[in-house]
Amino acid sequence: MINIERLEKQFGSITAVNGIDLSIEDGKITGLLGPNGAGKTSTLRMLYGLMRPSGGNISVDGIDVVSQPQEVQKIMGVLPDDGGVYERLTARENIEYFGRLHGMSESSLKTHTDELIELLDMHTIAQRRTDGFSLGERTKVALARAIVHQPKHVLLDEPTNGLDVMTTRAVRELLHRLRDQGRCILFSSHLMHEVENLCDRVIIIARGNIIADGSVREVIETARARTMEEAFVTLACEGEASHV
Repeated sequence: MINIERLEKQFGSITAVNGIDLSIEDGKITGLLGPNGAGKTSTLRMLYGLMRPSGGNISVDGIDVVSQPQEVQKIMGVLPDDGGVYERLTARENIEYFGRLHGMSESSLKTHTDELIELLDMHTIAQRRTDGFSLGERTKVALARAIVHQPKHVLLDEPTNGLDVMTTRAVRELLHRLRDQGRCILFSSHLMHEVENLCDRVIIIARGNIIADGSVREVIETARARTMEEAFVTLACEGEASHV
């Protein structure tokens, strides 16, 4: 479980995250939504130790992220907003490199790498250097790299960005499988149909504040909307206006 208490992040005079309290449960897929500049990416970066909070506390399974970031990163898989694949390595080499960083045995690494290449339909790109890959191809590599070590906690920023329909469906099935194994999954997305298809819980933030938290149905009902997209627009606009 991920626990967040009074989390804050300031950039000079700008408050990106404004003292939020949150618990992200195991065995659920939680969507973190918000308009651009709402504080989503800053929150994710603080969760996996890339950015230091201005205030508050974050713990993962009782481990403090600020004082023990490497211990947290051992049990966490992260797909960052920029992908960040190594262009001089092949797709397979990118995945295997991260698996070795996490201390996987060679036999386990080969098994899980092969499974992900099959699942994400990467056969034609597995032995190619990632330099020149399309956005979708880079996303596939970054996603496989994030979960090859079978982390208990998975943080994904726009996990279906640039993927075709078939691969998006495969990613959705993979995330459901990970959830059913009891893993904690937190992801950010601008695609409301993906949120409806994936999420057990939805959290919407605006100007660094939580403005909605509940199931897809509950959030839609709260906004008195017909769809998740309508609910998001309504609640995000209200949240932006109330914190001007």
